[in-house]
Amino acid sequence: MQPIVLITGGSRGIGAATALLAAQKGYAVAVNYARNSLAADEVVRQIRANGGTAITVQADVAVESQVLAMFDRVDAKLGPLSSLVNNAGIVDVACRVDAMAVERLQRMFTTNIVGSFVCAREAVKRMSTRYGGAGGTIVNVSSAAARIGSPGQYVDYAASKGAMDTFTMGLAKEVAAEGIRVNGVRPGIIDTDIHASGGEPDRAQRLAAQVPMQRPGTALEVAQAIVWLMGNESGYATGSLVDVTGGR
Repeated sequence: MQPIVLITGGSRGIGAATALLAAQKGYAVAVNYARNSLAADEVVRQIRANGGTAITVQADVAVESQVLAMFDRVDAKLGPLSSLVNNAGIVDVACRVDAMAVERLQRMFTTNIVGSFVCAREAVKRMSTRYGGAGGTIVNVSSAAARIGSPGQYVDYAASKGAMDTFTMGLAKEVAAEGIRVNGVRPGIIDTDIHASGGEPDRAQRLAAQVPMQRPGTALEVAQAIVWLMGNESGYATGSLVDVTGGR
């Protein structure tokens, strides 16, 4: 039976690269997006043009009712979920903690953490042998910021990713005997357009000198780690955090 993966934030950057690579590896792909339907449609078009199976699923992961509707659509259109990639996340403009508004913090943690918890909850209900499922995998996309802290820039984002790491390790142990493996990937400085959403479109190139490999990573390089953790090749890995940082 064809494995099925749901990728949140799958319309651009690391999510889109993961969707395209997973399709090449034989997965049917549900490409989630919050607002940019055109970008999601283009990812699906590319997958289908290469003979793959893919659908778009709209949902803001910060809104529980939309997450529930998204999982229902995947169930109806593709079938039983095999893998979840919790990739959807936001960053804000560079800011010190002493200038951060509560609204910013609530938005950051609701999207990056609460959204990931709710998506994982729904995935576990479908995958776990406890509920009659066949098992599966969850890959959480964290960040090297979780261990660096991002002072003077994005301490809130870094803290949300630190929470993602703890969530990954805890959930992995909770469902390990139920056929579900849970792992995390921590990208470093990756050349995607998330930097533009934080007001610094040239950030990846500007910070390249801080990376031991002297270059930013690519979305595909992160996607390769994610798809490896989704598949049987990583069958004894759970609760692991894989850094894809160029040595940073």
